[in-house]
Amino acid sequence: MKLSWKQYDLHLRHAFRISRGVETIDPVMIVTLEQDGIVGYGEASPSPRYNETIETIEAFLKRIDFTRFTDPFQTEEILLYIQSLATHNTSAKCAVDIAIHDWIGKKINLPLYKFFGLDKSKTALSSFTIGIDSPEMLIQKVREAEEYPILKVKVGMENDREIISTIRSVTDKVLRVDANEGWTKKEVALERIKWLQDQNVEFVEQPMPASQLDDIKWLRDKVEMPLIADESVIGLTDIPKLGDAFDGINIKLMKCTGIREALRMIHTARAMNMKIMMGCMIETAVAISAASHLSPLLDYADLDGNVLITDDPFDGVRNIKGKLELNNNPGLGVVLRS
Repeated sequence: MKLSWKQYDLHLRHAFRISRGVETIDPVMIVTLEQDGIVGYGEASPSPRYNETIETIEAFLKRIDFTRFTDPFQTEEILLYIQSLATHNTSAKCAVDIAIHDWIGKKINLPLYKFFGLDKSKTALSSFTIGIDSPEMLIQKVREAEEYPILKVKVGMENDREIISTIRSVTDKVLRVDANEGWTKKEVALERIKWLQDQNVEFVEQPMPASQLDDIKWLRDKVEMPLIADESVIGLTDIPKLGDAFDGINIKLMKCTGIREALRMIHTARAMNMKIMMGCMIETAVAISAASHLSPLLDYADLDGNVLITDDPFDGVRNIKGKLELNNNPGLGVVLRS
């Protein structure tokens, strides 16, 4: 097996601001796994929140030695080896996981949704993300997102009410609100959520920092709106401790190390009667397609990373008015654009 990689700089349609910062260009690493004339694609999109950069991804990939394996069908053994190389480095591990699954799908000539026994007609309806911005730009972004029926709005700032009121001045669509750990005082979080309960908001994502789990438990007892964990849940082992604090979890392939771990998380959350959402970073169609193949298992999807950019180098899953539409090509179903 031959592993190689290449960096791509993805340009956002608009500056993307959340409570932690702002970005206009997002670098990602596209990984290729080649054997028997078949190429599997994977992707790593690093996040400073999880201490990853393009440099840490490349350093991790250079450590991988596939000479001990005969082919990608040794998936469990390979991924255990990948996990053992270093702690963290979750998006780098994810890139290898996705590439293996793409290769296997191509080898057996099946799209991944069929490989997992899923119905592609039941893919989730994705929200479209509106980053923090000036009132004028918020209105412009909402109008540009006219085709998308659900909007996910970033908050966690002093002017949260202004953000929501501005959006409400031009649309009555269902909103999902993401504070990205921005409300550090539980009394502030309580006041904001109680106000949001009258604004046709479906749920609030990660209202407070992951380190303040007891405060989130306190908050959940006092609000009627569902709370969804994002930064509080990285992988499978985080889920059991969240049942008293959250109503659901947001799984991201880049956080949890890939498709294999995501499936384990989905089944565990279901067993705990928690809602399941799948989100993304700023990503190409490679990673968005990987997540979309699992989306028939979800309650909510926020898989819009590739429609927030202007220069996706890949074609794969299509986002048609929020509906994730998979093709019938094997594996991920992605192709590199010429």
